[in-house]
Amino acid sequence: VPVDGSHWLSMREVLDMLQQKGHEVVVVAPEVSMHIKPSKNFVMKMFSVPYTKEELEKDFKAFFHGSFEEGTFFERFIHVLERIKRITNFGVPSCEQLLQNEELIRYLEESKF
Repeated sequence: VPVDGSHWLSMREVLDMLQQKGHEVVVVAPEVSMHIKPSKNFVMKMFSVPYTKEELEKDFKAFFHGSFEEGTFFERFIHVLERIKRITNFGVPSCEQLLQNEELIRYLEESKF
């Protein structure tokens, strides 16, 4: 399951090295992403998701800006949990859309992905 941010940035280096060693690299990613972009080093297979880039960016920005909020420990803790929940709410619909994409799943099965 693709994950934007540091997970992808770390994985990107691994993919580039695999490609340099002659491997064919296929990246399956949602069509809405902040960091996952096409590259000459790999094939992109994208699937639609039920949210916009603006919604994704808004919640990620709120998550990071919330780190600098003031308040009691309990208030900050509750706000962090709320922001984490909003961020993780992008993952479930992404997985559902991926698994319901029959054409992409067929491609992955046929290519022994």
